[in-house]
Amino acid sequence: MAKKPIGPIRRDFAPWDDPQARPYIEFRNVTKKFGDFTAVDNLSLKIHEREFFALLGGSGCGKTTMMRMLAGFETPNAGEIFLDGQNLAGVPPHRRPVNMMFQSYALFPHMSVEANVAFGLKQEGMPRAEIAGRVEEMLSLVKLQDFAKRKPHQLSGGQRQRVALARSLAKKPKVLLLDEPLGALDRKLREETQFELTDLQQDLGMTFVIVTHDQEEAMTMADRIAVMDKGRIVQIATPSEIYEVPNSRFVADFIGDINLMECKVVARNGEMTKLHAPLFDCAIEVAQSVEAGIGETVWFAIRPEKVRISFDEPEGPANRLTGEVWDIGYLGDVSIYHTHIAEEETVRATVANRSRVVERPMSWEDKVWLSWDRDAGVVLTR
Repeated sequence: MAKKPIGPIRRDFAPWDDPQARPYIEFRNVTKKFGDFTAVDNLSLKIHEREFFALLGGSGCGKTTMMRMLAGFETPNAGEIFLDGQNLAGVPPHRRPVNMMFQSYALFPHMSVEANVAFGLKQEGMPRAEIAGRVEEMLSLVKLQDFAKRKPHQLSGGQRQRVALARSLAKKPKVLLLDEPLGALDRKLREETQFELTDLQQDLGMTFVIVTHDQEEAMTMADRIAVMDKGRIVQIATPSEIYEVPNSRFVADFIGDINLMECKVVARNGEMTKLHAPLFDCAIEVAQSVEAGIGETVWFAIRPEKVRISFDEPEGPANRLTGEVWDIGYLGDVSIYHTHIAEEETVRATVANRSRVVERPMSWEDKVWLSWDRDAGVVLTR
């Protein structure tokens, strides 16, 4: 039976689902230590050709160390790294078919835009005529043809970022490595650039690997995301699967907002599981089979936007709570309601602000009901 898709699909591209597909980049049991600190711990990973892959995690999780090992700037203490079937052990950075775009952009301030883009090509000894053609091609690609003679200080942050991207692409590497490439941009420009990078990657047909701590950035651009913690990968999946079906409390809590309720398994019946959340005094029914026995502790995870909030009591004995509005966050497009359920127990619900005028707006200390569908949340066993 075909695998049922979860959430939106950006493009018809999933070589990781093909058991015959050969990985383009492969980490095999790679470990990297700095003194007594283990930055990458016996990690294995497969990335496919033309994939936009994201390494996502907090500071110190090992994501940048992985990228630097792929680029050749760091050497593994153990394990092997392959690119297009070639073992990269002993291959110096300048001989690897990869290029790296740094967060700082690292542009030469005394050089013009075109000279910055041409720098790596000159170092390789490319003929002058070919360099001129390649620079023109790259500047056209990032829409900076009219800025070729300017110096970096005469450009905006977004334009400098494009120059760095053009320079990284000029040598036409097999893989482009992006280390927090949008961190210096303001939010609106960052959001625009995310879609531009995605379109560019697909147009070029290249393999992009991005390192980021920004979950929205990873989910917007990547085909797949590897969530990292303490030098290990805790889950690899598409953005929609990471968000809708996290495999642990760590991933559920790291990606987006989540309500987590500790529960006991009450009954199991095929694809239906019944739980009880003691701290919330709530019966929960979930359309999911779980590998946990009756009486075992699990956690029910549900995103705030999947929780309904109302003054009216919902029907049925399960999947409902009553409480008092404790706090409200108005974000313009949505409002976030923190509802106090029991002692120190709060559930968040997100409501889209579809109308400017509401007949009976919810306010602090209002008594409300929360409810959700059986397929709205997920049961986590770890």
